[in-house]
Amino acid sequence: MNSSSQPIIYLDNNATTQVDPAVFDAMMPWLRDEYGNPSSVYGLGRRAASALDTAREQVSSLIGSTPEEVLFTSCGSESINSAILSAASIDPDKTHIITTAVEHSATIKLCEHLARRGYEITWLPVNSSGHLDLEKLAKAIRPDTALVTLLWANNETGVLFPVQEIAKITNEKKVPLHIDAVQAVGKLPIGASDLGVQFLSLSGHKLHCPKGVGALYVNRRMRFTPWLRGSQENARRGGTQNVASIVGLGKAAELAATHQEEERTRVKEFRDRFENTMLTQVAGTEVNGDRENRLPNTSSLSFEGIESEGALMLLDDQGICCSAGSACTSGSVHPSHVLKAMGFTNDRARGSLRFSFGRFNTDEEIDKAIEAVPTVIEKLRKLSPAGSPVLAAQE
Repeated sequence: MNSSSQPIIYLDNNATTQVDPAVFDAMMPWLRDEYGNPSSVYGLGRRAASALDTAREQVSSLIGSTPEEVLFTSCGSESINSAILSAASIDPDKTHIITTAVEHSATIKLCEHLARRGYEITWLPVNSSGHLDLEKLAKAIRPDTALVTLLWANNETGVLFPVQEIAKITNEKKVPLHIDAVQAVGKLPIGASDLGVQFLSLSGHKLHCPKGVGALYVNRRMRFTPWLRGSQENARRGGTQNVASIVGLGKAAELAATHQEEERTRVKEFRDRFENTMLTQVAGTEVNGDRENRLPNTSSLSFEGIESEGALMLLDDQGICCSAGSACTSGSVHPSHVLKAMGFTNDRARGSLRFSFGRFNTDEEIDKAIEAVPTVIEKLRKLSPAGSPVLAAQE
């Protein structure tokens, strides 16, 4: 592991983001002096309620909705669960849900749970570029379909689904659509009200806000049934609001709305410079997913002949943070479900790394990563046969 003196080069912004200093500053009064309950009628409480209203306006401005269509949650996963469970509870005769094989675990785990409760889940496939067949989606919709729930931007590959076209299909068939926009919000223009979606989820910690806060867009014409009961958030989400974090989310949304276009250009330049260097300097390197229709900050690369866990350890020694295309559970390496759903072999999935660039990266950091990654890959190929990452980790 890297020493505390090793400068961090953080290239894992799809996992979480560094809190923006302006967000931190906006939150501090609400952690220290302004501790009122927003449901209280005296001044301390009224100021807290007013802060929630301001944050709701800031979030709605970023995603292109009315403030009344935004409810605050504890995270993106709660938002996803809230949307799916609400849609699933509206009509007891509608017990069919459509999703894809490349969703975030919050969607997958909940759909698996609902399947055990008697719901039928249709898992739509994707092709080797990570794209969905819209004809298959349209044909999968039935009279008993309660919901279609899909990612906008894949967290591993960055591949984008055509949300506007998908919404046209679901609206024509009068089926609610939930979009997991956790990776998209702040990186892409959203325009929720114009998209034709009924639900849209987002998360604060992907927007340079602390963990523990999220939001859910619910179209004003969509019936909503909360699963966490209480009087807060217009009786749509129970529990006293986390005022400081919601204020932080509002500030993060304001910053994203102001700087989104400039940031998108900047991180894309970082991504493309890094990725093109890997493709030209490191033999056996391939991009996972569509290179054109994806998030501007995300590069998922497979490196032939390595195990990603060994690469992560060696890169961490140099202060470089990125993610593997696989997850390690109790010592057993499991290939990424996203890459497997795209038809990739176990070896390719296990040799994949995701680099996701962000607001606080610098040209100097990209230069250092460009120098370090090929060296690490070469070392692994020389010292560690594929399937034996332990040998490389011990070097």
